[in-house]
Amino acid sequence: MAEAADFQGTRPSPARRWLRRTASAVLGAPLLAGLLAVPAAGAAPATEPAKAPTGSRTVDVSLNTLSPSVPTEDDTLTVSGTLTNKGKETISSAEVDLRVGPRLSGRGEVDDAAKRSTYVPGADPVTVGDKYTLKFPKLAKGIAQDFTLTVPVDKLGLDDPGVYQLGVSVSGRTTTTPYEQVLGIERSFLPWQPEASDSRTKLTFLWPLIASPHVTAETRSDEQQTPVFTNDDLAEELAPGGRLEQLVSLGSRLPVTWVVDPDLLASVAAMAGKYEVESGDTTVPGKNQAVARQWLSALEKVVEDGKVIALPFADPDLASIAHRGKNVSGTLSHLQNASAVAATTVETILHVKPSTDFAWPVNGAVDSSIVDVATSAGAHNVIARSDSFRETSDLPYTPTAARPIGGGTTAIVADARLSTLFDGDMSRAGSATRAVQKFLAQTLALTEQAPDNERSIVVAPPRMPTAAQAQTMARALEGLAGNRWTQPSDLTAAAEVKPDPRATTKVPRASAYPKKLRAQELPTQAFQDIRTTQGSLDSFETILTQPERVVTPFGNAVNRSMSTSWRGRSLEAQQYRDAVRDYLQSLTSEVQLIEKSDVTLSGRSATIPVTVQNKLVQGVDRLVLQLTSDNIRLKFNDDGSMAELPVSIAGGHSQSVKFDTATSANGRAQVTARLYTEDGTQYGEEMTFTVKVSEVTPTVLLVIAGGLLLLVLAGIRMYSHRKRAVASDTADGNGDGPEQPSDPTPDTGPESGAPSGTGEKVDR
Repeated sequence: MAEAADFQGTRPSPARRWLRRTASAVLGAPLLAGLLAVPAAGAAPATEPAKAPTGSRTVDVSLNTLSPSVPTEDDTLTVSGTLTNKGKETISSAEVDLRVGPRLSGRGEVDDAAKRSTYVPGADPVTVGDKYTLKFPKLAKGIAQDFTLTVPVDKLGLDDPGVYQLGVSVSGRTTTTPYEQVLGIERSFLPWQPEASDSRTKLTFLWPLIASPHVTAETRSDEQQTPVFTNDDLAEELAPGGRLEQLVSLGSRLPVTWVVDPDLLASVAAMAGKYEVESGDTTVPGKNQAVARQWLSALEKVVEDGKVIALPFADPDLASIAHRGKNVSGTLSHLQNASAVAATTVETILHVKPSTDFAWPVNGAVDSSIVDVATSAGAHNVIARSDSFRETSDLPYTPTAARPIGGGTTAIVADARLSTLFDGDMSRAGSATRAVQKFLAQTLALTEQAPDNERSIVVAPPRMPTAAQAQTMARALEGLAGNRWTQPSDLTAAAEVKPDPRATTKVPRASAYPKKLRAQELPTQAFQDIRTTQGSLDSFETILTQPERVVTPFGNAVNRSMSTSWRGRSLEAQQYRDAVRDYLQSLTSEVQLIEKSDVTLSGRSATIPVTVQNKLVQGVDRLVLQLTSDNIRLKFNDDGSMAELPVSIAGGHSQSVKFDTATSANGRAQVTARLYTEDGTQYGEEMTFTVKVSEVTPTVLLVIAGGLLLLVLAGIRMYSHRKRAVASDTADGNGDGPEQPSDPTPDTGPESGAPSGTGEKVDR
């Protein structure tokens, strides 16, 4: 969007522009008549789509290099690139010309020139001269041809300092059009400031170190709690040539403000030690410790004297929270926690004290609800962007970035034109060169808007720049070396610059938030999922003897579930949240009640054991085991149909909790066992079993007693009879008498090794 950011009078009004272009066309008509024997081929009618490029779109011209980006009088300008004939015919007598001028007035004219895709006589630059023309006998259709043009800068006709148009055009003939015409053109910009100027703009360039989440909530049971990564993709970004390695390497020699996600630092620090990587249904040892250590070491050296801005842990999506999550209980507390741990994480790993006073919504798009959410987490500075924070006072220049927006909060409004220049595919040399030259042109044009009004400008590039984007950004900043029309500044200083009194301070309405960005937000269901997981974690934490082993990895995983990086990846975001929830459920189920078979009670009172198992490596306590009976005649601990006992179990052990019972009648009772935390929250699944009461009555006891008496009497009689018999044998002189029928025999069979019948019998 073109801002109202040019000098009044320096950018012509629409009427003046129309008059100037009309005059140019009139003056250029005789020249065109002389050059062209017949009218130039126009675009095909709207009802007849063109089958191939024609006119000045016939040849695609790519400017791959332009060196130096900001020349001086003693330099030689070298422009190289590629020509590709996209027409249907071979081009003969092709000539490649370098074109320079006219000088552009204001940022708006730079934008206008960049938008033109065809040759416009009078508005486009003129050729430098035949001496620097490159000739090709022919350009075959569909074939690419490299070119290089070299011209001394003092031959370019540059005069006053400013931004000049620079173009490379291709002229030639075809069989259909046997006269010379411009068949292709590519434009760029040449910033020209031969002498240093006292007027310079303070420029703050954010250099983001942010990555998508790679660490799960899962850790191994060893003392170090070995972390588990979803994949090893982070190692590729850290390795030489990788995205993150390039950001550190390039940023080390640039005047930038580092904007860091603490989760990235924590993940790399975890990778520097022992870690594992998911592989199907199992995990495998990670092998990229050396890469992680090297990257951390390089980053630590780079930032030791630099300014570091720490975002909340895992870079939470502020807009999603504001629009869809803040009304879900617990969401704002997660954001506050993410902000609280940011400084500690950065200080621990990089040994520098970062600033945590900045919030950075996606693309700098803000509304009042986003600002409220950002400030609720402790931020007093919100990084916005000028295409969201639109100027309303028709300023003739780009104002300073800092704007007070009330409540002690400052909006840092980054320049949208400069910030979005690097959004595209910078892997193509032509795209990268075009972005670099336009960046330099825009910064110079910005400075020239109000040379006596020193301003402070902020550039907020892509949040997670690719390696090619990082290289292009570095080239652009290197072009500003020497402080010709800018001087570097950091974000903290930019936030403290005196604001422009005429700049807008009104925060956009919620309805102004871009629909495209709103469609990418995390859904409300995501925050409800997070709330459910947090609720389970809270209950689990209360029973652990070492809760920090669980709270830290799961707390970090919950923060990662709200990451800005999930935008446009809704399925992956859901899978991550589900994995966190499922793993937590698998841990909580390690503490459980052991299934119990039916119990038979023989008597008025007995003890019933219920076993609780703990498969965790750490102990659990502050659990309560509750038994309830559906039969009021079965009482526990003489206290009624419900009883509770505390549970405390070491890691990897089980505990049998014994309940005293009493009954007043025979029958059956359904008993339910439940575990609760100390605050009364049920823990895990309940377990039920049946208790059968088989009481022994007084009549039965009398019968048993009578039977026992008869047995005693019979035993006495048998003893007397045997004694008399022995005495008789002794009197006869024979010590060994024949076996008597009254000799006792074993009255019990051998002990059975077969399993007992079903059910559990509990005696008094």
